[in-house]
Amino acid sequence: MLRVVIRDNQGKQWTKVSAGSEIIVGRVTHDTEDEIVLAKKNISRRHCLIFLDGDMPMVKDLGSVNGTWLNREKMPADTPRPIQGSDKVHVGDFVLTIETGTASQVPDAPPPPPPPGAGGPTVPAQAVELPSDLPPPAPPEPPAPPEPPAPPEPPAPPAPPEPPAPPEPPAPPAPPEAPAPPEPPEPPAAPDLPEPPAPPEPPAAPAASPSAPPPPGKDFPMAPAGATGQVAAVPADPELEHDIKAEAALRQDLHDRLIKVLDLRTLETENLGEEVLRARSHDAIVAIVDEMEAAGEWLEDLDRERIIADVLDEVHGLGPLEGLLADDTVTEIMVNSPRQIYVERAGKIAPVDRIFSSDRAVLQAIERIVSPLGRRIDQSSPMVDARLKDGSRVNAIIPPLALRGPCITIRKFAKERMTVEDLIRLNTLTPGMASFLREAVHARKNIVISGGTGSGKTTTLNVISSYIPSGERIVTIEDAAELQLPQEHVVCLESRPANLEGKGAIGIRDLVRNSLRMRPDRIVVGECRGGEALDMLQAMNTGHDGSITTLHANGPRDALSRLETMVLMSGMELPIRAIREQVSSAVDIIVHQARLSDGSRRITHISEVLGMEVDVITLADIFVFEQEGIGKDSKVLGGLKPTGLIPRFYEDLKKRGLPVDMSLFSKG
Repeated sequence: MLRVVIRDNQGKQWTKVSAGSEIIVGRVTHDTEDEIVLAKKNISRRHCLIFLDGDMPMVKDLGSVNGTWLNREKMPADTPRPIQGSDKVHVGDFVLTIETGTASQVPDAPPPPPPPGAGGPTVPAQAVELPSDLPPPAPPEPPAPPEPPAPPEPPAPPAPPEPPAPPEPPAPPAPPEAPAPPEPPEPPAAPDLPEPPAPPEPPAAPAASPSAPPPPGKDFPMAPAGATGQVAAVPADPELEHDIKAEAALRQDLHDRLIKVLDLRTLETENLGEEVLRARSHDAIVAIVDEMEAAGEWLEDLDRERIIADVLDEVHGLGPLEGLLADDTVTEIMVNSPRQIYVERAGKIAPVDRIFSSDRAVLQAIERIVSPLGRRIDQSSPMVDARLKDGSRVNAIIPPLALRGPCITIRKFAKERMTVEDLIRLNTLTPGMASFLREAVHARKNIVISGGTGSGKTTTLNVISSYIPSGERIVTIEDAAELQLPQEHVVCLESRPANLEGKGAIGIRDLVRNSLRMRPDRIVVGECRGGEALDMLQAMNTGHDGSITTLHANGPRDALSRLETMVLMSGMELPIRAIREQVSSAVDIIVHQARLSDGSRRITHISEVLGMEVDVITLADIFVFEQEGIGKDSKVLGGLKPTGLIPRFYEDLKKRGLPVDMSLFSKG
């Protein structure tokens, strides 16, 4: 026997009892005896299935649009999950508590007749008022029949119980008296005078609660600074903010109507091509827009074709990001919230006039990115790194970690791989520096590329790696595959996050260790962030010369300190001198890159690691960027110039009679 207690967001509760082994939950009647009909637009026609597996109750999402949530964690479609005693299933605006029992319990299951006027058209049994907290688990249900006398008690507390038991009045009046906050000034409310500051907060608090996802079409609210879990934001242009909200509401309405008219999940199961699906959706949207215009629901100042295209992109692609991804001038896309999107062009960041219709639309875009890669994002794993088909790097983070809604950051890759000539044209480096780096790679020198976020480290790594002779075996190791090496003999490895059970994670460090068994000539690590630095240094010191990696640092000297810190993160309790000896013997060249005030990315230092003096690693700068001023167009003037020092390995090359250009290091 199954017994399901259903509670809506208004505090109404009723019970469904089934003698069978399964119950279907959905928006429409399914012509079955055991079903729970929830007539709300955020409920799918066949939303989820509750059934018994032996004596264990289970729940399975049936591919619903808005998903089924078990204890605030979104369930994957068509994957059953067991339900423990106090678990709660969230379906749209409803919370379901599932109980099981034997035949001896059947007499207790049916609820008593509902009181007059208590039930609605979709409420098949008793409806009672409950407090605003979550519905009680199974044990409190039997006392439900005696609760009819409880409704008479709430009217009594306002008068007598207020003085003796202040905690009780707030509990019953909380839901019904939500509109009562404006009445504190009245004389009868004198005892509540200490609470007037609190009433203005309840309207904001429910919407900003991070524990529950916001309703479709609504953003995480903004409140004055200092409010818990909220971010202060004052629109610079109130009229523009109003227009943005109106457009977002209209697009969300259009999206919801499209889902009602066209069941996209059903169409996808028919193995239709993407073009056919998009064409059907386009025709349905045009028909809906025509209806809205005829009914006067369409905003006249909106671009009809743009809105239709944006909604189509939300349904079948990445929404407003599609156009930005196709724009070759955009190098980075930053989604701060559904209505706030920034892009980077030529090193400068600026907002764009594109928006998502809701938080749900942003989440759908994230899921379309991570699902093909076998990765997931939900409240138990609210952060993810991924990549697009073209190799662009994606980072996403969702509530409760992101307070204003889901965030996406996309680092775009150029459609054509950049070459050293491109870097010279962009003034990232000079022809002399390019020649020096080529000789360093051919001489199998270990190179570390350091710099800040967005300084161009990965692009420079790509270019330097292209100097590796084509006959050598290269193993690349990354968190999200970004490197685009032109050589053919390349093995690309990518780390893997943990699965749903928190197991199976393969980190960079594991891949570095494994790469040593793959007979590599060179190891290229996309970025060292932690304990893998120790394994990388050991590889450089044990016959894998010519390896290259990147790391975050503010300068060449800081790069050495970062390496020491990351080695300590490996858990090996090594003395600092031993670590520095490892670093000084493993690293030969440090290339430091920075993004300057005009947005340009320049190599600012090329330094050689000379070794140890007492307990300090010694560095010698070979090239240093010298800034000479700011031009009329705010461009930074200056260039990378030699310091006059000649690297040691150039002296070795010269002694062996190899052709080297010593004029590269002449000052002036």
